[in-house]
Parts: sequence; structure tokens; C-alpha cells
Amino acid sequence: MKLCRYGKREWLGSGLIALALGAVWLGVMIKFHAPTGIVLMALTFLTWLAIAAFFRVPVRTIPADDLVLVAPADGLVRDIEVVEDHGIELFEGQELIRIGIFLSVLDVHVNRAPCPFEVEYKKYKEGRFLDARSPRCTKENESLVIAGTGQAGGKSFPMAVRQVSGAIARRIVCEANPGDALAKGAIYGMIKFGSRTELYLPNEPWMTAVVSIGDKIHSGSSIIARIQL
Repeated sequence: MKLCRYGKREWLGSGLIALALGAVWLGVMIKFHAPTGIVLMALTFLTWLAIAAFFRVPVRTIPADDLVLVAPADGLVRDIEVVEDHGIELFEGQELIRIGIFLSVLDVHVNRAPCPFEVEYKKYKEGRFLDARSPRCTKENESLVIAGTGQAGGKSFPMAVRQVSGAIARRIVCEANPGDALAKGAIYGMIKFGSRTELYLPNEPWMTAVVSIGDKIHSGSSIIARIQL
């Protein structure tokens, strides 16, 4: 496991602060009251550890099967529905399957490409910071969507992934841009702290979601959809 470079400012900055505070607590231990210094040092270390853990990037085994798409985020599947009013101009008028994933502060927050993905569209939208579990957050919250062409099972199809900020999250990171080609399972961004990720797939008989509402999934390793030949 390693720490995500998207959070370098947070985990490195807080680490430096923790070291400085540790020196202060060491002085407290030596000059004033050892138990107090020990407790303060332990609390400081645990706080830094919690911050660093949020930016962890565990090793994931990406399924090699060309017929399957993997989850774009860790979290809990909150909804699966067919939508036409999705707000993605590139696919205007098309019905898409939307799979919504809620990420708590305890989840890994990097986002991954579900399959080989040619990015053709990217749009950021300012918005509110409602709880990511609210049904209103998709349309009202700050969000960023990338869309284009996915490839799996010998088929090319419209696909999009939307990052949605939550009540705690205040920063969306997305390095992918139009013209980029993402490999299956490739990390391209993250949403810092509690949030929501949405995967949009074509509403076709050959595209089948293989998760259910309430399922706990992991980005890059959990199969979220399958191509039926």
C-alpha cells in the first residue's frame, strides 16, 4: 500500500506538523509531566495516521477478463437506474444506466477507469455540498464528469464517470482530459473525503450491471458490469 500523490499536500503537510508537535510534546515529557507528553504525542501520531490512511492506495488486482467492467470507486452501491436527464451533453437524448456509489470517509477515494476508456468530454460544475447520500446531490452538488468511449468484449460504447462532492468533500481531482486514453483500472483522480461516484453505461440488452443496491465494492477489483455476447 502507498499514499496517493493527489493528497501529498495533506498527508505530507500534516506529517510535518505532527513532527513539530512531537518535538514540543517531547519537551513536555522531559521538563514537565511525562504521562501528559506521552498522551499528547500518541494523539498527534494517531491523528496524522488517520489523515494518511484516507489517502491510501491499496494494491488491487485488475480482472483480465475483457468482458467485465470494474468499479470506478470504493463504496456502497446506492442506486441503479435508467436515466435520460443525466446532463451529459455528449450523450444528450440517450438513455443511460446510472450506477451510484457512496463513498464514506473510511473508503479509499481514488477513482479508476472501469475499462479501456477514450476521454472525449470533460465538464466541471459548481454547486452545493449536500450529503452525498441525498438524491438531490447528483443535480445540485459540485461535480465533474468525464465521458467518451469505453471498450469491452469487442464493443465500443458510450460511457461516463461523474465525481460528486459531498457534505465534507470540497475538492475534486481529475487528471484525465479529452484526448486521453485510460487503461482499465487506471487511477485518474479522486474526491477528497465523503463523496459519490456515478458510472454511466449504455442501456442496451448486452450491457448488464452485476451489482445490487447495498453491495460493498472496491475500485479496480470489483466487477460492476458485464458484456453479454
